[in-house]
Amino acid sequence: MRKRILTGITTTGTPHIGNYLGAIKPALELVAPDNDSYFFLADYHALIKQTDPKEIEASVKNVALAWLSSGLNPEQSHFYRQSDIPEVHELTWILNCSAAKGLLNRAHAYKAIVAENIESGGDEDKAINMGLFSYPVLMAADILIFNATHVPVGPDQAQHMEMTRDIAGKFNHTYSNVLTLPEAIIQSEISVPGTDGRKMSKSYNNIIPFLSTEKALQKSIAKIITNSLEPGEPKDHKNCTLFQLYSLFANAEEINNMKLSYKDGIGWGDVKKDLFTAINNEIVPIREKYHALKEQPDLLNDLFSDGARKVQPQAQELVGKLRELVGISKIV
Repeated sequence: MRKRILTGITTTGTPHIGNYLGAIKPALELVAPDNDSYFFLADYHALIKQTDPKEIEASVKNVALAWLSSGLNPEQSHFYRQSDIPEVHELTWILNCSAAKGLLNRAHAYKAIVAENIESGGDEDKAINMGLFSYPVLMAADILIFNATHVPVGPDQAQHMEMTRDIAGKFNHTYSNVLTLPEAIIQSEISVPGTDGRKMSKSYNNIIPFLSTEKALQKSIAKIITNSLEPGEPKDHKNCTLFQLYSLFANAEEINNMKLSYKDGIGWGDVKKDLFTAINNEIVPIREKYHALKEQPDLLNDLFSDGARKVQPQAQELVGKLRELVGISKIV
């Protein structure tokens, strides 16, 4: 059976090095001639946390260009914007009327905020909107609308895949076996430390930019926190942020040589120079393509239109079947 692999890309902010290594690169490596690949920009998902329309618009553009620059080929994959497929939201409502509230109560993101509210002595529903609560249903609709068979996710998203299967299974049991139950492709979690040693995240303000100028890349690497050991003093590469980042971009021989350099007392400034070179060598062609694509003002709108034209008939076909199953169809 031919695999249909679907990847959703939430449009919040501009991708950084952690996004590139943890999501963009591994997802693109799954594209193959014997698979059908679907990549979509989850712009409605972004509304859960982002209320600035200018930020949403800018993020859609930057995220789309980042993926295209990294090698996403719209001629080999289905590339579309979630908001251009209204059937996704019709399916979301149909699934909402089938999904159990108790199932949604167990979603990790929702439970975490409830727990924080209770711990602080406030209302347990403080700052929780229905978008956050019903996020798993919209995610299920994104996946089920095109009968995806496989969805690459990190370990933190595994629960959402289980919920998608539960929601689809409940609908199939109630009406008819029409929704495909997708399988999760659990990708190994890549630990990408930020400039402060914690996991790289925009919320921590510790990111290393992905599509910046060389100067901005150098500046962010220079901010990486190190200890006070001087040049000439032996250093331990284990649990070192600089070494961890270097290992994500260097080959085996380079990594081994860097270990020896640590024992010989390499200075932190030299390590940062080597780290900059390793990262920059990989992203130079991506950066160059990104800037070239930015100069094509109609590119994204044309790609989004083409993408919607390719996939919307599939969505319309499925929703048409579901309408008949639930009793919302033409009166005969």
